[in-house]
Amino acid sequence: MTGTSMVHEALTALPVGVPVDPDRETAHRWLLEELSQPEYSTAPSLLERLLQWIGDLFDGLSLGEGRFPLAFVLVVVAVVVAAVAWWVAGPVRLTRRRRASVVVLGDDERSADELRAAADAAAARGDWSAAVLDRFRALVRSLEERVVLDERPGRTAQEAAHDAAARLPAVADELHRAAGLFDDVCYGTLPARPEDDGFLRDLDARVRDLRPAPGVSPPAESEVSA
Repeated sequence: MTGTSMVHEALTALPVGVPVDPDRETAHRWLLEELSQPEYSTAPSLLERLLQWIGDLFDGLSLGEGRFPLAFVLVVVAVVVAAVAWWVAGPVRLTRRRRASVVVLGDDERSADELRAAADAAAARGDWSAAVLDRFRALVRSLEERVVLDERPGRTAQEAAHDAAARLPAVADELHRAAGLFDDVCYGTLPARPEDDGFLRDLDARVRDLRPAPGVSPPAESEVSA
């Protein structure tokens, strides 16, 4: 708010009988009185308080040859910044870690080819979220059709990645990444992008060319839950 507009507000707040053409000194006094009202006061934000604290810390310390070396002050500031960053990002990270994975197929009885066709149609219309979800479902359904995975109702994305990674260790990291992507998109915490659909499309093609590692069986359900 500019000084002119503040003066105008101060003038309009005065009773009708007060002169509206004050001299410079009177207008300045009215402005100060108006700005002293509670509605013009604002509490400092968390960031402003943090910066003020850091500034006070520097003001109260003697650097170099004084009581505290500059390196000590910099370490203190770095610790404070790291603590604030953890406080902001930590709960989000923990919530995501504790969140349950999403069931991949549920009551969906479509074949792998039907799911791939649905993913292609979604990608063609720019619906990348639907494309990503159906693309991962197609990958899991394909593994079931090839008996790489057993058909298990209620299997989540993370369980599917865990089981498939045990049979196909060459793409274990990609399978876990794909499961995380499926969960994020399904929960709505991450907007799907064309490159996400491309990643799953390539992974699906790679998985179709792989054969399970010899002598490795899918883990029992109790092992996955543990």
